[in-house]
Amino acid sequence: MRKPKLRELGEAIRALFQGPYTIKYPKEPSPAFPRFRGKPVFNEDKCVGCGACVYVCPSEAREVEDVVEGGRGTRRITIHLDKCIFCGECQVHCITQEGTVLTDEYDLATFDRSQAVETVEKELVLCEFCGAVVGARDHILWVARKLGPKAFTNPTLMLSLLQDMGRAAKVPKEEGAPMVRPDRIRILCPRCRRATTIFDYKYKE
Repeated sequence: MRKPKLRELGEAIRALFQGPYTIKYPKEPSPAFPRFRGKPVFNEDKCVGCGACVYVCPSEAREVEDVVEGGRGTRRITIHLDKCIFCGECQVHCITQEGTVLTDEYDLATFDRSQAVETVEKELVLCEFCGAVVGARDHILWVARKLGPKAFTNPTLMLSLLQDMGRAAKVPKEEGAPMVRPDRIRILCPRCRRATTIFDYKYKE
């Protein structure tokens, strides 16, 4: 019994000169170790608004919402940090590999859950006929650039890319005009594009 007590006494005496063994957090910051999976954040320049991170999140800590008002649309992707388990699936499956990343920030305690959110908003591309959501503009442009010359086989990708480059202007549809086959060369949702292929009405003079 004496030896353990003497060892403890020795440790106590050394601590008087060397200082405590425990870290000084939260009085002083404690850096995270390498590859630590901390707070997930969006990189607005690299995120294309595809929503892949929402579908692979096992804890359902992410949600995507499309808001369309007055002919304009916005896609809002939200991370609920109070539900996040910091697994890193969002970062692994991000199609750009940089749209969402896990930082080394871990001090996320809060008394208000409404503050435990991260949000990114992206402009939506809408169908020129029915107004349905086609996709996020950044996502469509990313796909078009990824495909290269093959993007010109798809009118939606082609027109989105040319408009972004300033090489094409959006031609408004005539009020009350029926859907005809030449309307295939417009930005359309899959349903309207199928309709332009099946039906071929004639303009009435």
